[in-house]
Amino acid sequence: MSLDGTNSYVLSAPDSRGVVVVDPGPLDEAHLAALQSCGPVELVLITHHHRDHTEASARFHELTGAPVRAFDSAYCHGGNSLADGEVLSAAGVRISVLATPGHTADSGCFHLPDDGPNGSVLTGDTILGRGTTVLSYPDGTLGDYLRSLDVLESLGAPAVLPAHGPTLPNLGDVVRAYRMHRLERLDQVRAALLTLGLSVGSADVGSVTDRVYAEVDPSVRRAAEHSVAAQLHYLREELSF
Repeated sequence: MSLDGTNSYVLSAPDSRGVVVVDPGPLDEAHLAALQSCGPVELVLITHHHRDHTEASARFHELTGAPVRAFDSAYCHGGNSLADGEVLSAAGVRISVLATPGHTADSGCFHLPDDGPNGSVLTGDTILGRGTTVLSYPDGTLGDYLRSLDVLESLGAPAVLPAHGPTLPNLGDVVRAYRMHRLERLDQVRAALLTLGLSVGSADVGSVTDRVYAEVDPSVRRAAEHSVAAQLHYLREELSF
């Protein structure tokens, strides 16, 4: 589920001694020591609450004294919760905070407009370096996710710095591919409902998953069911308008 593991990022301007750390990750003392060795930690940012991103947050705050900030105040340590549209300045780096719910309700991205010719965006699990992300329904919803893709597409073509997998050169291209994938899945769910003779309201997640994700590896079956639940919720919302 985490591809090659969780990527932690260390941000710093060339002339700054201090650093910003994004997603300290699971509780691994050697990893935290490596992050701390990069320089005095001024700020720690969290993309969302999942354990592979936040388990080490309290310990890293204890080690560095740096405030840990997240959209969900429950995952902040010595700092306030993040706000959509907030612009941070730390370690000589300008960081624009974007609320991008969908993977989870508290998912956020961090735009670095001065990083290279087109800037870059730390996308957490909203955009991955390989494959597509899971919607952790009911915490994350497809409607929120599609709106978040619109927000990210408006940034143009910055580089993608994901929490899992390799970096990617053009966020706009990835967002458009992600949106197409989601809309194709919705069409597959609609077709499955017709084939099964089910309405959106009466459909059970397991039957639809069997048909739409027939080839999925059993190890990610639960993730597929989360996605189907999110898709059915989205279709029910469509019918309510």
